[in-house]
Order: sequence, then C-alpha cells, then structure tokens
Amino acid sequence: MTLEEQFLSYLKNERSYSPKTVLAYQKDLAAAKKFWQENGGFPGWDQISRRDLEIYLLATGQKLASSTLSRKLSSLKSFYRLLTRRGLVKADPTVAIQLRRGKKKLPEFFYQDEVGQVIRSLNDGKPLTVRNRAIVALFYATGMRLSELTDLKIKQLDLENGMILVHGKGNKDRYVFFDQESKKYLEEYLQVARPSLLKNEPDTEAVFLNKLGRPISSRGIAKAVQQIFQKAGLTAGAHPHELRHSFATAMLNNGADLRSVQELLGHEDLSTTQIYTHVSMQHLTAEYRQHFPRK
Repeated sequence: MTLEEQFLSYLKNERSYSPKTVLAYQKDLAAAKKFWQENGGFPGWDQISRRDLEIYLLATGQKLASSTLSRKLSSLKSFYRLLTRRGLVKADPTVAIQLRRGKKKLPEFFYQDEVGQVIRSLNDGKPLTVRNRAIVALFYATGMRLSELTDLKIKQLDLENGMILVHGKGNKDRYVFFDQESKKYLEEYLQVARPSLLKNEPDTEAVFLNKLGRPISSRGIAKAVQQIFQKAGLTAGAHPHELRHSFATAMLNNGADLRSVQELLGHEDLSTTQIYTHVSMQHLTAEYRQHFPRK
C-alpha cells in the first residue's frame, strides 16, 4: 500500500469516517501532490519540506477561501501525524506551519535591483553559470511557470522578435516576451554553454540541460534557483514562483494593465491576477510614506 492508501484506510477503518469525508482527504492529498509535480517535481511524501508546503499554500491560497485553505492544511497535518506516529517519515514538515486567520498572505517577490544583483553575480563564464543566468533572466522577464520553462523547446523561441510561444496549463498557448538583456544571456547560453553541456548526448531540443547534457528537471531548476539566491546573500529559500511574482509585481508597479498581466501570466481567472494589485498598493503606500514631504 502507498502512504496515501494507508492513510485513507486508517480514516475509513480505524476512525470510521464517512466515504465523503475520506474522499475529501484523498482529493486534498492529490491536489498537493499534483502541484508539486507541476512545480519542481514530487520527490515523495517523505522528502517534502516545510518550504515545499509553504510554497504550495501560498500559491493555492491566492484563489481559495481561507476556510478551504485551512481544510487543506488540516488534511496534510493529519496525514503527516499518522506517518510520523507509524515511523513512515522521519519528520513532520507541517508542525510549525500556521495560517493567519482572516488575512490572505501576499505573494513574496524580489525588487528589480535585487534580481539584477543576482544576475550580475553569475559571471564566472562556466557553462552551468551561463545556463543559470539565462534561467533567472527568463523567469524574471517573462513570468513563466516553472513547468513551462522546464518543458521549453528551442523551436518555441523567437530570438529575433524577443518572443516565446508557451504551452501553458490546459494545453493553452500564449506568447510571452523578453528584453534585450535577457536575449543576450539566452543567446550566450544557446551558442556557447548549451553545446558544451550537450557533448555527445542526443539533442532532444530541450532548451535547458543539466550537467549531463540531458533535459533538466523542474526540481533541478528549483534547486539551482534556491542555491543562486542563497549564494547572492538574498534568501535561503528562493523559488521560481517568487520570480514569477516579481515579474507580475514589476509590471503593475510600472503601470501595466491588469488584463495584460493576466494574459502574460496565463491566468484563466482575473481574480488570480488581482492579488498582485495588493502587493503593488502595499509598495505604493510604502513609497508615499517614505517620500511625501512633511513639515
């Protein structure tokens, strides 16, 4: 039996929960697992960290009522309590996680100068460093999802016009754009670093490769981003999601239309994009308080 099956059996047979309640727990576990599969890879329940859970709750909380999000966290807490009690996992990653009641947590993001600091730090010319610089630049310039960048093929790139055809969620295609600086980093990677990484491996046309010359996984990219930001001294827990948040926040702070940002992010529902208006308003309020002249 899988860990999920053991848990569901426990709920049904030992706790005598109704089939409807058991199904609700099953759906909550499946939703969390699917999120990680699409955003960095799912390494197994025993490898999920507190940071993984925080990222999941942050992303999910943008489009759910606080009561629904609380239920999802409660399901995960119950699941891990049982696994811990039976010695099936070494540690419970949900222990220290609490949701603020009545207030939705805003997306975390980096300022433009912080992203620039990270990109400038990637300057040793090594193939993996050149690759990582192109990855960070594209995440920030386009707002792509982790899964979208991971699956990117060379034929999707239009370097001349600074565009990428993205195959998004639900098989929905959209175009995203990148600036001249990102183009420079991407071209250097494609022309110099990528051939060096590829060596004698078959070319699958995947844009980003790992050190073995094979297509890099979502988890590999997520780990690289975390290490890059940690080394730059910004945070020990950076995630590609935060670069996507940074793109959206920067666009709105600089006057972009909300629906345009919705299209670029590939959000089906405008309400998902509106969370970034709160971030932008928070930024504007701070700027006002800092710079408004007082007697």
